[in-house]
Amino acid sequence: MTFEEYVASRGPALVRLARLLTGDEHRAEDLTQDVLSRAYVHWRRISRADRPDVYVRRMLVNANNSWWRRRSNRELAVDTFADRPQRGDLDGEVADRDEMWRLILALPDRQRAVLVLRYYEDLDDTTIAQILDCSPVTVRTHAMRAFANLRGRCGVPAKDGSRP
Repeated sequence: MTFEEYVASRGPALVRLARLLTGDEHRAEDLTQDVLSRAYVHWRRISRADRPDVYVRRMLVNANNSWWRRRSNRELAVDTFADRPQRGDLDGEVADRDEMWRLILALPDRQRAVLVLRYYEDLDDTTIAQILDCSPVTVRTHAMRAFANLRGRCGVPAKDGSRP
């Protein structure tokens, strides 16, 4: 597969992954463009790999993590929430979704990446482990900690008396 064919077929999915990782459409496009420009230089080596898509996704996750490390100002999450709207209220559902994304964006980088790769990219733990360069057990641990973190921030009690 040529680089142009790869970008034509996987480009929109890479931008979507970047948008979910960054929470910002414009930053996602910039991040994807940076990663693809670096991948283009090494495309012969990347395309010979068993799964070039895993390699490029790993590049995208790593580039996002590097950007967060360099970032000088971070947003602060708040613990107070507005009243919950009634079901069927489209504005309320959008507000709920936005609220959840704010909570997800406040997660540590690895936890956020695991949730995005698992639930939005629909990848299994083994593939996520390859992308994040860790073991499948570590992927499950990050997912468990992310959910505990989200439950704690939403005020949902921990199950079976375990820690939140």
